[in-house]
Amino acid sequence: MSIQTVLIIGYVWPEPNSSAAGKHMLSLLALFMRQGWSLTFASPAAKGEHKLDLNELGIAEHPIALNCSSFDDFITSLAPDLVLFDRFMLEEQFGWRVAKHCPDALKVLDTEDLHCLRHARHQAFKKQQIVTDELLKADMAQREVAAIYRCDLSLIISSYELALLQDSFAVPDFLLHHCPFMLNIEQCEQQQSLNKQDNWSQRQHFISIGNFRHEPNWNAVLWLKSAIWPLIRSALPQAELHIYGAYPPPKATQLHNASQGFLVKGWAEDAPTVMRSARICLAPLRFGAGLKGKLAEAMLCGTPSVTTDIGAEGMGAQSAWPGVIANTPEAIAQGAIALYQHNDVWRQCQSRGYDVLQQNFNERILGPELISRLLHVRQNLTQHRLANFTGTMLQHHQHKSTQYMAQWIEAKNQHLPSVEADKK
Repeated sequence: MSIQTVLIIGYVWPEPNSSAAGKHMLSLLALFMRQGWSLTFASPAAKGEHKLDLNELGIAEHPIALNCSSFDDFITSLAPDLVLFDRFMLEEQFGWRVAKHCPDALKVLDTEDLHCLRHARHQAFKKQQIVTDELLKADMAQREVAAIYRCDLSLIISSYELALLQDSFAVPDFLLHHCPFMLNIEQCEQQQSLNKQDNWSQRQHFISIGNFRHEPNWNAVLWLKSAIWPLIRSALPQAELHIYGAYPPPKATQLHNASQGFLVKGWAEDAPTVMRSARICLAPLRFGAGLKGKLAEAMLCGTPSVTTDIGAEGMGAQSAWPGVIANTPEAIAQGAIALYQHNDVWRQCQSRGYDVLQQNFNERILGPELISRLLHVRQNLTQHRLANFTGTMLQHHQHKSTQYMAQWIEAKNQHLPSVEADKK
């Protein structure tokens, strides 16, 4: 059983210049296209202003609707060999339809990050407590892990999250595949050569970057404003912090204060360029999950970073981080100030970043490993599914309830226009 036609069901339309998730999705699409596979990207989401034009890449675009049987005709006609669900919520919504109309399609879940872990950490942060099993294994985890079982393979971006699924949730290895950022190492090596020509003194100021719609990023901006930046600024009164990110809300732009050197700049047309112009990247993340694209971008651009344990998690470099890892405002500020002022240490951290990228995110290794795994599962799909009885059981029971709910919602929506007309 080969793979020729692929359907990707996206939670959002890809925006690789807005988020790490968008960049990661683009790397998967590019990898699939290099195999000669025919790709269709479908999503129920509205198209954002920074959406990538997939048609220009040779990828068909197809809007779809939630709780609507029009999807059944669409997928039956397309008859994909592989269906990739972007986040578990899309598997919940469309998985039963895929199973019903294309039962032999290989079902793959791209988790992006473990939403249950991110949610548990956010709740723990708000309650000022550690993450407990009660928080971690709540409703969202039950939904997410069930989706993992119902799929034939799930892509896990972080080594930490891979271990968590194996150890805390007892998900078997044959359902999981570690798939971190896949970066073009040749470009990394070219960039490294260019960055070696950088003059440390020509780089100025600090940068913080991240999509404002992502709650951990917004929280980091608030923490910088209230507790961290004042400490840095008092020691470096000429330094500035440039805050970039897609979709800045008014509450973010209102934080802009030139006299404090706290500059909220919003959307960056060319993120690598602004990253390469900064001396230090600040990413004080207090909760979240997955891998942090901003930190990989910083390494690629030769910009040492100051982050937290949460920020560095899963990047494969905690013991030799290309910058500083700290978790309190005082320690973050002290690390940032010292790194900003010392050329030799800054250079060492810059070089260390390239090593991290080559050792952990090499597309030339990760890409073929993923393709090999997909083809193996596809060719042995019957035996693979027989070994996953829990997934088969969940498919039978959970998707029946999801199917009936979706059909009820669709019938209700079809009935509403006539009811409204009667009221008039």
